[in-house]
Amino acid sequence: MKPTFRYCPSLLSFWFALMLSAIITPASADLTIEIDQSSDMAIPVAILPLAHDEGVVPSHRPSEIIAANLFRSGKFQALPERQLPARPQSIEEIDYGQWLAEGVDNLMMGRIDQEEDGTYTVEMRFVDLLRQEQVIGKRWRKVSETALRRVAHKMSDLIYQELTGKKGAFNTRIAYVTERRQGGKRLFSLEVSDSDGYGAQSILKSTDPIMSPAWSPDGKKLAYVTFENGRSEIALQYLDGSRRDIIASFKGINGAPAWSPDGQSLVFTNSREGSADLYRMHMATGKVERLTRHWAIETEAVWAPNGRSLYFNSDRRGQPQIFQLFLDTGETRRISFEGRYNSNPAISPDGRYLAMVHVKRGFHIAIKDMYKDELSIKTKTRLDESPTFSPNGEMILYAMNQGGRGKLAVVSVDNNVTQVLSVKEGEVRSPSWGPYLD
Repeated sequence: MKPTFRYCPSLLSFWFALMLSAIITPASADLTIEIDQSSDMAIPVAILPLAHDEGVVPSHRPSEIIAANLFRSGKFQALPERQLPARPQSIEEIDYGQWLAEGVDNLMMGRIDQEEDGTYTVEMRFVDLLRQEQVIGKRWRKVSETALRRVAHKMSDLIYQELTGKKGAFNTRIAYVTERRQGGKRLFSLEVSDSDGYGAQSILKSTDPIMSPAWSPDGKKLAYVTFENGRSEIALQYLDGSRRDIIASFKGINGAPAWSPDGQSLVFTNSREGSADLYRMHMATGKVERLTRHWAIETEAVWAPNGRSLYFNSDRRGQPQIFQLFLDTGETRRISFEGRYNSNPAISPDGRYLAMVHVKRGFHIAIKDMYKDELSIKTKTRLDESPTFSPNGEMILYAMNQGGRGKLAVVSVDNNVTQVLSVKEGEVRSPSWGPYLD
């Protein structure tokens, strides 16, 4: 259940508050994006509108989606259409000197054609203007109207990887919880959308709180905390709609589910023995084993990328701090030392960065460089929580409070570019960034 600590002076007081009340505040509909802070170091890129025959009017313009994706990364800035000096439709038509004079080193062009069956053929070419050569050439056939956005995200990923050497993470999904009030009641919804907040689909709607969605490594399932039976339980939802099971309904509190990298185990927090400890469930058999035994509250575990250890929260030192549990030996080691309060651990896919909620005149998202043993604060808002890394480790999605409303935000790991995602009605939080799509 990846609980929030911002209103509680300690893990223990939070835990009692959770037992006594529903504490989530998240509405259905696509998320809207607002760039809160941009980078002056963004590299200009020319993204030309795709050429097409007269009468071809797709519902989505791939060039606009690609430009928005690159801008959101904080690394690139697409040249505005009105500033494009030309619109070549073939490699032979490119005047390289003309583009270089505009300070543009890379250009994307392409074409979209509608076939007789109503599907599209989409073609892209990405050109290195300095080398005067095409570096990406790709064609997608039988693309449906609804799949155009996904193709645009794939195109964005190819461009991002070409320019940075790192895999893009635009063709991914995010899960989050929304809440709105209707007729004096709170209505909760577990939502899944594209990484840019578009195409939101409700997975579950309830008048009871929904918390802490967690993606399976294959992206086909979500584990989350539900209170529909009057107590905290962990549910497993197959995203194809085929199954939904309550997998943890043990005595005490059940919360904070987190998948192992191989998808064969789920770690969670349970208090059936009195104290809140970490347990591991073997998904094939349902067998549960206790991992920690301590009077303190042990919660919010996340797996190290190699699956051999867990990072988790504990107040065994009196205030919340982050510890690492080595599964083969049972050794526990303290990880966070800077500041009196660190919680909500999240580890980057390469294991280099540990994100956390860090208190310093407010609750901020900070990252610890595990190689250099350095901590840096990434956010300026004062009530931030629930960090989750993009699958390429380049961005962090987290929950925030702005103007008294729960919103989501994304901050880049290397340059602090921030984008805010919100719903028009209600509040949104408890984010989880899903794995790569096929």
